[in-house]
Amino acid sequence: MKRLRYAILLFTICFSCKKTVEPRKTGLITKNAMVVSARAEASKIGSDILKKGGNAFDAMAAMQLGLAVAYPYAGNIGGGGFMVYRKSNGEIGALDYREKAPLTATRDMYLDEKGDVIPEKSTLGAMAVGVPGSVAGLFAVHEKFGSLPIEDIIKPSIDLAYKGVIITKKQETKIKRYQPLFLKANKDSILFSKVWKAGDTIKYHALAKTLERILQHGKDEFYKGETAKRLVKFIQENGGILTEEDLAKYNVKWRQPTTFMYDDLKIISMPPPSSGGICLAQIMTMIEPYDLDKFGHNSVKSIQVITEAERRAYADRSFYLGDPDFVNIPGDTLISKSYLNDRMHTFSFEKATLSGHVSHGDVQVIESDETTHYSIVDPFGNAVSVTTTINGAYGSKLYCSDLGFFLNNEMDDFSSKPGVPNMFGLIGAVANSIVPEKRMLSSMTPTIVEKNNKLFMSLGTPGGSTIITSVLQTILNVHEYNMTMQEAVNAPRFHHQWLPDEIRMEPNSFNDTLIFQLEKLGYSINEKDSPVIGKVDGILVLDDELLEGGADYRGDDTAIGF
Repeated sequence: MKRLRYAILLFTICFSCKKTVEPRKTGLITKNAMVVSARAEASKIGSDILKKGGNAFDAMAAMQLGLAVAYPYAGNIGGGGFMVYRKSNGEIGALDYREKAPLTATRDMYLDEKGDVIPEKSTLGAMAVGVPGSVAGLFAVHEKFGSLPIEDIIKPSIDLAYKGVIITKKQETKIKRYQPLFLKANKDSILFSKVWKAGDTIKYHALAKTLERILQHGKDEFYKGETAKRLVKFIQENGGILTEEDLAKYNVKWRQPTTFMYDDLKIISMPPPSSGGICLAQIMTMIEPYDLDKFGHNSVKSIQVITEAERRAYADRSFYLGDPDFVNIPGDTLISKSYLNDRMHTFSFEKATLSGHVSHGDVQVIESDETTHYSIVDPFGNAVSVTTTINGAYGSKLYCSDLGFFLNNEMDDFSSKPGVPNMFGLIGAVANSIVPEKRMLSSMTPTIVEKNNKLFMSLGTPGGSTIITSVLQTILNVHEYNMTMQEAVNAPRFHHQWLPDEIRMEPNSFNDTLIFQLEKLGYSINEKDSPVIGKVDGILVLDDELLEGGADYRGDDTAIGF
């Protein structure tokens, strides 16, 4: 009888266990192609391009414009960005279409006569504007790798601008939040000055007409044509220094990606002037010797190892990094195993390392959180990873109603004054000081991952300094912790950037016991200032070669494919 009762009890326990096992969360799975971006409208434009027979590069150019229409918070033609690509034959490369400082920019242009930083001069209005690179970027990609006519690339965004975009609840909140700054930056009321509610449709007629002129006259329309003249006139009337010569001289740069191995993965990421690839390489090389999979996801030991590697990488980051056309960067040394093993020799599981005891850097720089990312894998096996920005939310808040778009405030990504915090409370380095035609340092980390010489992942995220650590954790979630792409994107994230000396954690995502254990080891935890750490959009190639899209629930992000 005892045995029978025991058997019944055992069966009940096992049955209960089975009932509580939750099914795996997976994102959209498709066979041929996938795009993931911050807005459904832009993702649909990209997917439609691929359905039409276009490749990932056609889709990249079309989605850059689609996001400019559907997501003016960060999508743009008035900003810039970075692209990393991997062709189906394994060829890799990177495109830098980051903004530049105007020709008349000076190192001390944001300082008063006492040498103090003038509040808001590098963040709000026309003086904050760098020379935009987005239009040059999409044309460079299309000219080099595109397969469809340029009309097929631009027309969908023209149609979307005329038709209009439905406001989401998250967009309603963002517009309302920044309206006081729109009023401050612009002489007249703008399209975004009125009250917009979720469900309303915003039509962008002026932007549609600008895109029509670009379609008719090509890249030169934006950099040398009527649009260029109208843009410069508008900026100068609002007190800015950007000239027609600045636009005419703008050029993109094709660069060699930063590449490195982590276990059996080959990571392909963005080189300087993005700090993303080098910083990611430093962190991953420092953590590689540790058994993260055995420690467990977001366990005390895993968080310790990752945090201490992040602390050391961010301490190096802005001291050494800047625009490689202006600064000598010891890139090979910074990502070498011997250097990085030495960096970790002071790490102990017994207690936190104090940031004050970690060199290098008395300095650090960061751009804003308001960037956007999109990932593409086409039916031919090409993969693209793109991060683009106008820096702050809605950039400089300066909106050219005549042309229909916001302008960036990317000049704040330079060091206005070495040793003085920028708008995001962090300090800049001499390597990132303002020089005419120089590109400002960035954290953007568009990344592609290979496994066994085959495409494995395309991913990236917005999030300022948290971009690097969000990309890092997403890769680790898949590789070390066997998560699906969607699970990897959804998982709670944490971040350490050397200074301030704290681990930022997404609120209500980590249990109190874990936080107590970390605090006992000497770590300072900040949940208050981290409502969102990144909005990752990624694509994972599954074992059966199907594609899984991971779209971040933290935004309106959407995966579409076929």
